Amino acid sequence: MSQSSQFISTRGEAPQASFADVLLAGLAPDGGLYMPAAWPHFSAAEIAGFKGKRYQDVAFEILSRFVGDSFTPAELREDIEAAYAGFERPEIAPLSPMSGNRYLLELFHGPTFAFKDIALQILGRLFARALRQRGGKATIVAATSGDTGSAAIAALGGLPNIEVFVLHPKGRVSEVQRRQMTTSGHANVHNIALEGSFDDAQSIVKDLFAQKDFAREVGLTAVNSINFVRIAAQSVYYFTASAALERPATFIVPTGNFGDIFAGEAAERMGLVAKRLVIATNSNDIMARALNEGIYAAGETHHTISPSMDIQMASNFERALFEASGRDAGWTRLAMENFARDRRLDIPEPVLAQLRARYDARSTDDVDTLTTINAIAGTSGRIIDPHTAVAVNALRKLGFREEPMVVLSTAHPAKFADAVTRAIGTPPPMPEGLRRVLDLPEKLEIMPNKLSLIRQFISSRLAG
Repeated sequence: MSQSSQFISTRGEAPQASFADVLLAGLAPDGGLYMPAAWPHFSAAEIAGFKGKRYQDVAFEILSRFVGDSFTPAELREDIEAAYAGFERPEIAPLSPMSGNRYLLELFHGPTFAFKDIALQILGRLFARALRQRGGKATIVAATSGDTGSAAIAALGGLPNIEVFVLHPKGRVSEVQRRQMTTSGHANVHNIALEGSFDDAQSIVKDLFAQKDFAREVGLTAVNSINFVRIAAQSVYYFTASAALERPATFIVPTGNFGDIFAGEAAERMGLVAKRLVIATNSNDIMARALNEGIYAAGETHHTISPSMDIQMASNFERALFEASGRDAGWTRLAMENFARDRRLDIPEPVLAQLRARYDARSTDDVDTLTTINAIAGTSGRIIDPHTAVAVNALRKLGFREEPMVVLSTAHPAKFADAVTRAIGTPPPMPEGLRRVLDLPEKLEIMPNKLSLIRQFISSRLAG
């Protein structure tokens, strides 16, 4: 079995795992995040050869390097084809020209109109397949800042032997995002509106995993971006975009939990040549501060018009720190334990230098976000969502560059109709798939930010 089909923890105290182990577990048992024991490598000629290929075929080429003997090639191919059969655009992630050398990489053509579909539609099918092969049941608990929840429900709702619990911060997601989750008619879907922030919801999920007897008893697992399979699936569109452009590009990525931009680092570690990866944050700028000041410090979470990025603890940053430290699991473990205790980490100079060699960072407030949406609509007639606008504003701050500049456009503007209406004076066109959820009844529980009550709720629903 190749090194790339074996996985290790960033904290170094978990046994090696297979692709199926990683898929079903989400988080490593030592609290770390799974990473390939060694990255697979694609040559420049192989990457150039992706140009003009079907997206599904490129996804198969990349994911097959990780799968090992967990699934046969035919099984992987079948699940990839099924995952993308319902996307609105045959390109799956079309590259749309803006002005000059600027492009939008449109990642919102899946069933829930957000980039999370690209990975979760694959993950859900592979997950169900692995569960069938092994037997048993799984309890999926997902913290969401807006889009992961609906994408997980779209991928896993109605599947046998799986119960899905989604925690979103009450009042801190858009109405459309909330309704996409809470109008699901599937009996195996349970929505919790948590009285707190996304970081509170994420902490509860991590604390549930830390209660190992409970986690084992209910078959607890995660499908948000701490699951490496999400990262692997999201790396694909960096390859397809670069192959289409035939030149190294700078990618500007709206960043919250750091998964989507770390997928760019994953692609680079597999052989992709990119100029820069640019972290674009809203006023929850922990990642911009970490890179620019060298201090990774959680502050108070600000409620913004780009709510999927309202995050002050970026889980996937642990993966970047692990790589930047030379894969020093001992240091990574201590650093993460210190951060969990102090909510602050002074990044050592050698690690910071490695991060800065790969990443740049810019932050944008709500005023600039609205101005950017208005400006893009005025100059091109194109309507963008507020998360994409944060990245477009970061692009403008970077100034002119010779290389292609690619903004990852992560959501359909109609998911954030209130913000778009504030910016341009009229609501964006509403796709039928989103309009439908506005008329359906909602099903959710409003709960306090208390671990014991959430655990009790999960246990009672599983028993029922």
